[in-house]
Amino acid sequence: MAIVVHIDLIDGKIWIQRDGTEEGIAADLERAGIPKDHIVLGFRSPEVRPYTGYAVA
Repeated sequence: MAIVVHIDLIDGKIWIQRDGTEEGIAADLERAGIPKDHIVLGFRSPEVRPYTGYAVA
């Protein structure tokens, strides 16, 4: 069995720790009305996060 998606709620933000989906779970969250500044791509290094368009932490 493999983990496809791992999401944590930390300090009021949605941290995507693992995303093995084809399109990306962040896009689904956006379509559900969650703003980009509430989504952290935790699987990206802290140095890269400012360039993703999502929250940095």
